[in-house]
Amino acid sequence: MSTERYSPAPARGRYVAPVAEHAVRASVTVPGSKSLTNRELVIAAIADGPGRLIRPLHSDDSRRMIEALRQLGVGIEEEPSDGDFGPDLLITPGRLRGGVTVDCGQAGTVMRFVAPLAGLADDEVHLTAHESALHRPMGALITGLRDLGVDIDDEGTWSLPFTVRGHGRIRGGRVEIDASGSSQFVSGLLLAAPRFDVGLHLVHTGEHLPSLPHIDMTIESLSRRGIRIERPAAGEWLVEAGVPRAKDIAIEPDLSNAAPFLAAALVTGGEVTVTGWPLHSTQPGALLPDILHALGAHTSRHGGALTVRAGDGIRGLDIDLSAASELTPTIVGLAAFADGPTTIRGVAHIRTHETDRIAALVNNLRALGGEAEELPDGLRIIPRPLRGGVWPAHHDHRMATTGALIGLRVPEVEIDDIGTTAKTLPEFTQLWERMLTGAIA
Repeated sequence: MSTERYSPAPARGRYVAPVAEHAVRASVTVPGSKSLTNRELVIAAIADGPGRLIRPLHSDDSRRMIEALRQLGVGIEEEPSDGDFGPDLLITPGRLRGGVTVDCGQAGTVMRFVAPLAGLADDEVHLTAHESALHRPMGALITGLRDLGVDIDDEGTWSLPFTVRGHGRIRGGRVEIDASGSSQFVSGLLLAAPRFDVGLHLVHTGEHLPSLPHIDMTIESLSRRGIRIERPAAGEWLVEAGVPRAKDIAIEPDLSNAAPFLAAALVTGGEVTVTGWPLHSTQPGALLPDILHALGAHTSRHGGALTVRAGDGIRGLDIDLSAASELTPTIVGLAAFADGPTTIRGVAHIRTHETDRIAALVNNLRALGGEAEELPDGLRIIPRPLRGGVWPAHHDHRMATTGALIGLRVPEVEIDDIGTTAKTLPEFTQLWERMLTGAIA
C-alpha cells in the first residue's frame, strides 16, 4: 500500500469497552512486532550498507526509535508497502553524530538501545523521556557502559535524563552487569557490540534474568546479519567485532499484541484466528498457544494462521510467566473469569514498566469488585463477579487492552485513556470493534 493511504488514527481519551453480545468469531491481522522492528532498526543503522524493513510496526515506540536514529545521522525513508499497516522503511547507515537531544518517550527499547549507540557518536547525546518513564531502571546499563569506557553524566541519579559524551568509538571487552531489572540491558549492549573495537564479553551477575526470549531475539537478529555470538555459559555472551550485513528483513506480526484478541475467544466462548502466525519465533508471544491451552482453550495451526477456540471454560492455574512477562495483563484479564484462583509468578520486574503493573492490575480488579493480591514476584487472582467502572490505563498500553478484554463480559468498563494503545498498536480500537462484528479485522 502507499504511504498516503496509511492513517491509523488512534482513538484518544475515555473509551467505554464494547460488550460482546455473542460469541466472537473473527479473523484478525495484527501489525509488525515492536520488539523486532526496533531491534532491526538499530542493527540496520550500523550495517555495511542500505537495507529495508518490510512491514515494520508504525507506532509511538517505533516512531521514537526512527526519530532517534535520524538525529544520530542515520537515513530512514518511507517506501510503498504491500501491507495494510503503513510503509516499508529504507535505512541508510551514516557516521553517528552527536550534539543532539533524544526524547525516548515511553519506549524502553529506545532508552536502552540508543544509549550504547550514543557512545559511538562523535559528540554529546542527551537522552530524556516522558515524565511517566523517567523512573524506569537504567543503572545497570549506565554502569556497564562506564566500565566499557563510555563517559556518562547522570548527575548521580542512575536514571534518565543523562548525557553520553560520545568519542566516536567504544573499546569494548569484558563487562559484568546485573540485568535482573530488564533483559533490555543485555540486548542494548549486544546490539551495539559488533561496532566496539574488540567486541564484547558480557556477563550477567544477577540470580534472575527476565524475558530470555527477547535476548534470543536479539542474538538471532544479529546472527542472520553475519555477527558471530557465542554463549560459553548461562548468562554470558561473546560478540565478535564486525559490521552487520545489510539485508532486507520482513518483520513478523506482534504476537504479544495478538494476545487480547486471542483471549477474546475464551472470554466470549468463541473462536478467533490470527493470520501470519510464524512457524518459529523468538517473540515471547510465541508461548501463547501453550499458555491458552493450559487455560482451557483449543488451539490449532493451519495455513500460517493460529486459531484459538474456547473450551468448556477458563481454568485457574499456577504459572511462571518470567519468559513472557508482557503477557501478564492479558492473562490476568482471563483469570478474572476463571473457574478458580490463578497465581502468576516470576514477573517482579514488571513493577518498573510503564507503571507498576502488579499493583495496577490488583487495584484495578479490586475497583471493579474483584479479588486479587500482590505477591513478591507476581499476583494472585480469585474470580469474583465484576461490575462496571473506570479502568485506569496508567499510561500503559497493556493495561488499556486488558480493560477492553474484561469489558467484553462486564458492561460499562470505562478505560480512562485508550490512547495509550498507540504505543504499540495505534489501530487497536478499530481492530477490536471489527473483531466484534465478525469481520476480518
